[in-house]
Amino acid sequence: MKKFNYILGLGLVATTLFSCGDSNGKADGYGNFEATEITISAENNGKLMAFDIDEGDVLQKGQLIGYIDTIPLALKREQLEVSKAVIASKSKGVLSQIAVLRSRLKTAQTNKARVENLIKDNAGTQKQLDDVTGEIDVIQNQIRSIEIQNAPVVNELKSIDVQLKQIDDQIRKSKIVNPVNGTILAKYAEPNEITAFGKPLYKIADLSTMQLRVYISEPQLQSVKLGQQVTVKIDADDTMKSYDGTIAWIASEAEFTPKIIQTKEERVALVYAVKVDVANDGSLKIGMPAEMWISEEQ
Repeated sequence: MKKFNYILGLGLVATTLFSCGDSNGKADGYGNFEATEITISAENNGKLMAFDIDEGDVLQKGQLIGYIDTIPLALKREQLEVSKAVIASKSKGVLSQIAVLRSRLKTAQTNKARVENLIKDNAGTQKQLDDVTGEIDVIQNQIRSIEIQNAPVVNELKSIDVQLKQIDDQIRKSKIVNPVNGTILAKYAEPNEITAFGKPLYKIADLSTMQLRVYISEPQLQSVKLGQQVTVKIDADDTMKSYDGTIAWIASEAEFTPKIIQTKEERVALVYAVKVDVANDGSLKIGMPAEMWISEEQ
C-alpha cells in the first residue's frame, strides 16, 4: 500500500511539472537566421589595381579597400584642360573688344546726359542730342554683334567644364570605398583583373545583429507585438543555448508555410512571418536554424 502511494505521489508531481510548461513542448516559432546582404559592384571600367580584402574581414563604413586604374581618365582630363586653355585664349581678343566698346558706350551715355542738360538751359541743340543717341545705338549694336559671335566660344567652354566634372566624378568612383559596416561574405574579383561598370566585387553584411525569420499562426498574432522581448534558442552541444530577442517586424499579410521548416500536415496552413533581432556573440550564422519562445515559462 505504501509503495502504491509513493508511485501515485511521483505521478502527481510529474503531472504538475509538465502542466507548468507548454502543452505540447514545442516552440512558438521555427526559422532560420538571416542578414541583409549587400553586393558591392564596380562603378567604373578598367584594371583593378588594388583590392585588399578577404572573406571574413570586418570592414568599416568609408574604408578605402582598392581602386581602379585612373591613368586613362587623368590623360583625358589633361587633354580637356589644354583644349579649354586654347579656346579661352581665342575668346580673350573678343572680350577685349567688348571691353573697349563698353568704355565708349559709357562715355557716350555721359555726353548724352550733358547735352540733355544743355538743352534744358537752351544752350544745346536737338541735333547734338540726336548725334549722341545715334552713337549710343551704334555702339550697343556692335556689342551685341560681338557677343553673338562669341556665344559659340562661351558655350564650348561650358561644355568642357561639364566634361571635366564628369571626369572628376569617374576618378572619384574609381576608388572602391566600402559603404557600410559589416563582414565580407564573398569576394568576386582579384587584383589585376579587368572590371566593368556594374560588375560585382564583393558581398557584405552586418552580422552584429542577426534576424531570425519565423512563422506563426493566426491565433498566435494576439500574443506578439513590435518591440516585444522573446527568447531565441539554438542547438549547442547536448542542450539549447538561449538569446534575448526583440520582435522587429510582423508581416501584414498571411502566406503559406514554407515547406522546409514545417511538417507535412502544417504545410497548407496560412501563417505570418515575423523577424526577431538578436545580438550576435559570434555564434550565430546565416541560415542557422533556431526556435522562438514567446514566454520564458515555456
